[in-house]
Amino acid sequence: TLADAMSADAVLLGAVGGPKWDNVAREHRPEAGLLTLRKEMDLYANLRPALVFDALAEASSLKTDLVRGLDILIVRELTGGVYFGQPRGIETKADGTKVAIDTQIYSSPEIERVARVAFELARKRGNKLHSVEKANVMETGVLWREVVGKLHAAEYADVHLENMYADNCAMQLVRNPKQFDVMVTDNLFGDILSDCAAMLTGSLGMLPSASLGGEDASGRRKALYEPVHGSAPDIAGQGIANPLACILSFAMCLRYSFDMGDDADLIEAAAQNVLAGGLRTGDIMQDGKAKVSTTGMGEAITMELDKLTG
Repeated sequence: TLADAMSADAVLLGAVGGPKWDNVAREHRPEAGLLTLRKEMDLYANLRPALVFDALAEASSLKTDLVRGLDILIVRELTGGVYFGQPRGIETKADGTKVAIDTQIYSSPEIERVARVAFELARKRGNKLHSVEKANVMETGVLWREVVGKLHAAEYADVHLENMYADNCAMQLVRNPKQFDVMVTDNLFGDILSDCAAMLTGSLGMLPSASLGGEDASGRRKALYEPVHGSAPDIAGQGIANPLACILSFAMCLRYSFDMGDDADLIEAAAQNVLAGGLRTGDIMQDGKAKVSTTGMGEAITMELDKLTG
């Protein structure tokens, strides 16, 4: 599997995990395999958009006027930080006390390369970047702010940069989310904040993601695309899961791996039109709308694509 992924132009991944692996050793769980895949492919920049479709603005847990038109892109560092830092583990002391250890570690090159991706994306969008860390209490946060600041001054002074503490960022996401455009942060905070931003859209089932590596000599990047949501084993096989996150992940694949931005736009427009037409899976169901199955939603988007391209 790893060899196939390493040689592919892009990888589209389904969600992994489930309770049947809860009692399996950590290194043998599906999530460990996914972490290994990300690490071996060096997929250091995770792009997680939080986009509110007009038809779903009322599905958000926030007031409609706070989220209508929301379009945030969170760039999460994906191969460093506390999820990969060593030492880690649980030790038992002589007196029987247990101690758990996790290590948060970052180098300046790791920070600089993900910040560069975020600055480049910000230039193509609203020309504004929020860099999020905890420089007030964490040494990695101090280094993060220093490296991002130096890169900004040297190469991206035209992009408006704001530094923000992660806890304040979580509060601001629910207080005034439209102040954000592109956000860059570390692995742990990116995991938490992107899930928080996801719920502003109304459902995790709506959100795609892209994980990008460095450019090779030809300018191509290794890349993996996957829905933000988990495997949802509680509804597996029932035909009620929302397929939009996976469909929109494929749109991101076309945009970032194959330079097929126009085709990606068509897929996103088809999804927008189907939702505007009133079709909903159960997780985003609203009064007065038509509930459809996983297959029904997929077929509706395919039909809409045919209309848009016909």
